[in-house]
Amino acid sequence: MADRPIVEYVPVEWARMKNRSILQWDKDDCAAAGLVKFDLLGLGMLTMLHRAVDLIAKHSATVVDLAVIPQEDEVYELLCRADTVGVFQVESRAQMQTLPRLAPRCFYDLVVEVALIRPGPIQGQSVHPYLRRRSGREEVTYLHPLLEPSLRKTLGIPIFQEQLMQMAIDVAGFSAGEADQLRQAMGSKRSRERMAAMRIRLLEGMARRGIIGDVAEEIAQKMEAFADFGFPESHSVSFAFLVYSSSWIKLHYPAEFVCALLNSQPMGFYSQNSIIHDGKRHGVMVNPPDVFVSEVESSLEGRPETDPIGYPAAGWLADPSSHAVRIGLGEVRNLSEDGAARIVEQRRLTPFVDVEDLARRCGLRVPELEALSTAGALSRFGLSRREGLWASGALRDASPDKLPGLVQGIAAPRLPGMDDFEEITADLWSIGMALGEHPVGLVRSDLDESGIVSNATLALQTDRSIVEVAGVVTHRQRPSTAGGVVFLSLEDETGLANIICVEPVWKRYRKIARDSTMLIVQGRVERQDGVVNLMAHRFRSWHPEQIRDRARYEDALKSRNFR
Repeated sequence: MADRPIVEYVPVEWARMKNRSILQWDKDDCAAAGLVKFDLLGLGMLTMLHRAVDLIAKHSATVVDLAVIPQEDEVYELLCRADTVGVFQVESRAQMQTLPRLAPRCFYDLVVEVALIRPGPIQGQSVHPYLRRRSGREEVTYLHPLLEPSLRKTLGIPIFQEQLMQMAIDVAGFSAGEADQLRQAMGSKRSRERMAAMRIRLLEGMARRGIIGDVAEEIAQKMEAFADFGFPESHSVSFAFLVYSSSWIKLHYPAEFVCALLNSQPMGFYSQNSIIHDGKRHGVMVNPPDVFVSEVESSLEGRPETDPIGYPAAGWLADPSSHAVRIGLGEVRNLSEDGAARIVEQRRLTPFVDVEDLARRCGLRVPELEALSTAGALSRFGLSRREGLWASGALRDASPDKLPGLVQGIAAPRLPGMDDFEEITADLWSIGMALGEHPVGLVRSDLDESGIVSNATLALQTDRSIVEVAGVVTHRQRPSTAGGVVFLSLEDETGLANIICVEPVWKRYRKIARDSTMLIVQGRVERQDGVVNLMAHRFRSWHPEQIRDRARYEDALKSRNFR
């Protein structure tokens, strides 16, 4: 938001009445004119937390005040394990790689974590030295004794904008006004030019204090690196509060966490499909949309008596949950928001008698009925997905102005049911989420026979061993700061694996690695500070033989992948 222009919003009628114009000024011009500028940052996580707190109050009769939630070791344990899918700010691949190494155990550790993985500290080569010092593998030193007061709390490594301002005062004799100009330069879209203009003043000031040569150059370089975006400490404190709050809810109220996330999309780093499967690993039951019980948005309901409490899978941290998530009708493809609202409204007036009654009273079109059928939302009428699709075509003539019972051909002939993979494909097409077992889990026995390990087993492999993993690609990243290295996230039923692909390997397998939805990756295991990566040697596209319609599966997965 800081780089966007400021706009004065004035109602048009008022502007005409007052003979006023609506002007748009660049933020730097506002500053030059002496005007105060306010940055308003909209965060989807605030919406998600609001929804989660409301769900907790409604279903658990507990009023949560995020301002006073306790600091708990178990929450920090969740963060140390990088179990952070859906957690604010620390769910990216880079943050997940850093969390086990930094091992946050108190709130200020989160403040550092938020600010550390930013272009400024990365370009300033602050990340790895800080982590080594944090773990005790490197001695805490200072480039010059004058830097100790400003850098003591971050182990001699500059991380925050405020530290660089204080460094300029301590080592170069900057006034408070000049330090503020330095802060503005670091936050400006023209910061490189403005920082370069201040470089001479910085070096001259250091020279007057006897700081010259390589030490002076390194100090200047670290300051200039923050022109590539470094965080203010105050900003990091605010973000760290949201990190802890979202982690706390994920640990103690996993069903509310998943439900609130689904209703707050699009946001964050992961698709709804990944959020659903992460929720399942934390003991959350997710039920399909149903015209008899679903709301427009996803909601919570009691778990069935046969499975009254959900416990997380082995190795995953979460409190048991007595609630299940019911997917909302608003998630169904081709079903308009008005159509979903009409279904809920009509159902509350009088329960639906049959699918014709549903179509007539709600004025549903054939594509809407077909999408509901594909999603399994008509199952309480006694219709399988294919039977519902058959009935949808016959109901094209049903409308509120026609008498009921006149539509012919609703009853389907004997049709085969969908197998597990067909249902996965249907779910992905209709709601963008595979609610059954993860597709990789369905063929795990075949993968085991081929010697392909799960992502959970990958974490147990010895360093530098050669293994193969298989999964669905959730992310591909090629950061400008990584020197041509490409990072992939591969998801199976047990979690996520981080794949590192150096430039020569990427060039050789680029088409497969870039275009395939499912991959088998062979590589070398790398273990360091509790973090396990797979250094890729070879890629091959993978389609389980049990998936009969491979192209349709991939198209369905890609069509609802919001990232």
